[in-house]
Amino acid sequence: MSNSSSITQFLLLAFTDTRELQLLHFWLFLGIYLAALLGNGLIITTIACDQHLHTPIYFFLLNLTLLDLCSISMTVPKSMANSLWDTRAISYMGCTAQLFLFVFFIAAEFYLLTIMSYDRYVAICQPLHYGTLLGSRACVHMAAAAWATGFLNALLHTANTFSLPLCKGNALHQFFCEIPQFLKLSCSDASLRELGLIGLSVCLGFGCFVFIVVSYVQILRAVLRIPSEQGRHKAFSTCLPHLAVVSLFVSTVMIAYLKPPSISSPSLDLVVSVLYSVVPPAVNPLIYSMRNQEVKDALWKHISKCFLKQ
Repeated sequence: MSNSSSITQFLLLAFTDTRELQLLHFWLFLGIYLAALLGNGLIITTIACDQHLHTPIYFFLLNLTLLDLCSISMTVPKSMANSLWDTRAISYMGCTAQLFLFVFFIAAEFYLLTIMSYDRYVAICQPLHYGTLLGSRACVHMAAAAWATGFLNALLHTANTFSLPLCKGNALHQFFCEIPQFLKLSCSDASLRELGLIGLSVCLGFGCFVFIVVSYVQILRAVLRIPSEQGRHKAFSTCLPHLAVVSLFVSTVMIAYLKPPSISSPSLDLVVSVLYSVVPPAVNPLIYSMRNQEVKDALWKHISKCFLKQ
């Protein structure tokens, strides 16, 4: 039996034991990570520098891109380094920090997605009250609430997870430190506390998901009443990508945290974790912003200015 107080490091799951495939994994993750850095970085710079984009929806998008950038930086670089150097180890403190920050950013992102659905609801269903309900102070307060709630959520989960006695070694069957993997290593009785905390988080997350669904039902009804086809297309183009990302995010997180042990396997856990931890930060810049004409125009304007200065 292992005792958590004597553990100084954990062993992460390797994608493969073949050296050539390890290098392939490194280059694949490097490409995805650079794409996420470039896409999110361009959006952050464009929104921050263009006065025309200083509106509520782009303020929330700025926060979302920051969270995406932070969340993918918590998992991918360490996995890349392990593949490159052919190791599986992560220190105890490194694992603690990784779990805390990843849960922090993922939870805050989901709360922010909920706020963004409210923004779309007000913009489409109550446009005359948009300036009143989503003033600059209200937007700052809502974004701060998303970050603060994510921080509190991560703090509770991390403190509780690392207080569990670990009875089954230090090998995590995942490419980053994740709560379900620690539950598998812990003594069954002690893990009930964390399962209860996860249940509480699931209830809160489910409430947010219901809010998103109800918001989009109202949005759909309002959009279908728009007389012009161009107006309906514009409304759908801003709402459907957000709804698709929310659906992907929620479904993969629920599978990762709520699937029964009987269908759990290292390969399935790996695929699901990549879907919710790596894919959204890389594709969110494309589906949220690159299809948005205002962002594209502002982006090209700033790129043109940079080239003209040279």
